[in-house]
Amino acid sequence: MLKSTKQIIVRDISWLAFNARVLQEASDPSNHVHDRLRFLGIFSNNLDEFFRVRVAALNKMVLLGKAAKMHLEANPEKILKKIQQTVITQQAEFDHTYADIIAELGKENIFIKNEKQLSKKQKDYVTRYFDEKVRTQLIPLMIETMPHAPLLRDKSIYLACVLGSTRESMVQRYALIEIPTKVLPRFVILPSEEGHTDVVLLEDIIRFNLPGLFAPFGFDRFLGYIIKVTRDAELDIDNDVTTNLLDALEKGLKNRKHGRATRFVYDRHIEPSLLNYLVRRLGLTKKDNHIPGGRIHNFKDFIDFPASIFDNLHQRNNPFVHPLLKQPCRIMDIIEKKDVMLHLPYHSFDSVIDFLREAAIDPFVQSIKITCYRLAKNSKVINALINAVRNGKEVMVVLELRARFDEEANLRWKAQLEEEGVKVVLGIHDMKVHAKICLIKKREFNKTTQYCFVSTGNLNENTARYYGDHCLFTTNKKIIGDLNRVFDYLEDPIKKPNNLRNCKTLPVSPTSMRNVMLANIEKEIKVARRKKPANVTIKLNSLVDEVLIEKIYLAAKAGVKVNMVIRGICCAYTQQKSFKDRLKAISIIDDYLEHARVFVFGNDNVPQVYISSADWMVRNLDHRVEVACPIFDKIIQQELIEILNIQLAENVKGRILDNEQTNNYVQKQEDSPEVRSQVAIYNYLKNKQYNH
Repeated sequence: MLKSTKQIIVRDISWLAFNARVLQEASDPSNHVHDRLRFLGIFSNNLDEFFRVRVAALNKMVLLGKAAKMHLEANPEKILKKIQQTVITQQAEFDHTYADIIAELGKENIFIKNEKQLSKKQKDYVTRYFDEKVRTQLIPLMIETMPHAPLLRDKSIYLACVLGSTRESMVQRYALIEIPTKVLPRFVILPSEEGHTDVVLLEDIIRFNLPGLFAPFGFDRFLGYIIKVTRDAELDIDNDVTTNLLDALEKGLKNRKHGRATRFVYDRHIEPSLLNYLVRRLGLTKKDNHIPGGRIHNFKDFIDFPASIFDNLHQRNNPFVHPLLKQPCRIMDIIEKKDVMLHLPYHSFDSVIDFLREAAIDPFVQSIKITCYRLAKNSKVINALINAVRNGKEVMVVLELRARFDEEANLRWKAQLEEEGVKVVLGIHDMKVHAKICLIKKREFNKTTQYCFVSTGNLNENTARYYGDHCLFTTNKKIIGDLNRVFDYLEDPIKKPNNLRNCKTLPVSPTSMRNVMLANIEKEIKVARRKKPANVTIKLNSLVDEVLIEKIYLAAKAGVKVNMVIRGICCAYTQQKSFKDRLKAISIIDDYLEHARVFVFGNDNVPQVYISSADWMVRNLDHRVEVACPIFDKIIQQELIEILNIQLAENVKGRILDNEQTNNYVQKQEDSPEVRSQVAIYNYLKNKQYNH
């Protein structure tokens, strides 16, 4: 594998290893075939984003040359070459997996048919379907006669067509058709024989109807191949304090559509003359990652492959309301007495909505302050906040317009919120606001009480059904005091520039979080040097920060037991002679996406436990506003520790994160029970008893 000159694994190579774990799930025959298709879709979507963002960034580093090496990757050219090699290998594995899934579907009498495999009845059906729903959505681009090269949209797929005539052998033309998946379903269920279910893709409906589309122009030979271009998705926003963020953002979104190509994927059976013409006409270079693939692209749509055709789907356990927050109840009364933590997606996100709805209705609530990063399409969070304003509350929403790929949606939310009278704060000019926090102020009979929550995940009721996160409700005055400082800073960072530095209880980025985590690890090192048990447990999406990784190495060398659950990127080498077996890391890829960040420090048998919105990456620790929150309630502390212990015992969906990124599964020991942690955590929480 590609080695770093430093004692870390190259982040992009580690990311590709993470996506390989997703592909493993697609390859696993013990998973239901519908889930296997879903994992293929997730793999494909992940890879698209990787090329839009990371490959685009590496290409920029190559252009910057020596200037980039001051603080970025030392060998971007070598990394790009390794990426190309790895992606081509993974594409072959992907194609093999898809072929295996197609065979498994066939065993269940489910068939994905192409345009050449249709029965007479099905041909009639796709002809009608095309005429009634598809034809008016298509405007073919006759690219040879266009004055400028066509702009292929990112995230879209195109049917590249060769049009010919058997009467005039020299006549051959090229055309491009955008597949209209934004307005029509990618998968169409066909009339089928009894006991069979046949499905056809939208592009194959178009392929079948090419004669009707082009025959009037004298063509009688038609070939079509799917192609796709992935573009640079980074927004180059001027960090100058006088820059109008909205103008810059809107300009960046327009530029994204014209971004440089970072990948060109095509059907490997495409006619060579057409391929060469497209590469030349679209202005693609060898550096644009030309990747031959199968007949189908944009596999991300397989995330939504129709579930209705399966009668044996495994149903996920339904989220349940936290026993202390079952309605009807007054959540604010409950959390005045004790802290409550939701463990999503096992607990229902409805309690967050209930909390905001209660605040919107309560006549004594004066104000609500909240940060929003990614929201659901029809957000119940926004609905509650708008109704709070209508009920006379002061509502402030810190909206992050630069949430990647959600920028346009958040621009729309900004307009809607301001129209309803919500005060919208756009955060800091040179930092994303990634903290997930809420603060509610209530004044009743001359008594002011404040309530809050701190979450590791987005306030999005849709993703909360399958993202693993934690959300703490509390009235702890130390926590609330610091949250007031954070919100005051976000509202006016120029007048209150030191507010983040003045936080005493909450580790916050970009001021104190890294140092607090370093100090806690250093405490464990000192405990270990006294020959006493010392341990650190870290759960993250990504571990990249070199300073913290080096501190983890020092801790393991000193005798601290370091256990890590890292879903995605892990740049730490976990196997060195000086560690012995004291540094271990696993990754869990299963039904739910492990999204939470949790840190447990042994602290000489008085555990210190934190939840956080921040991964251990430079961007999170130095260039974002993030919040970590200590857990003071001993019962909740123990809950989190037991959940982490269940995850560390994972031996069904766990992979070992080793130096070579081989993704070997954790092996079940003969004398140990089988532990599928997401199932075990659900059962643990479902059976947990609480004192009201």
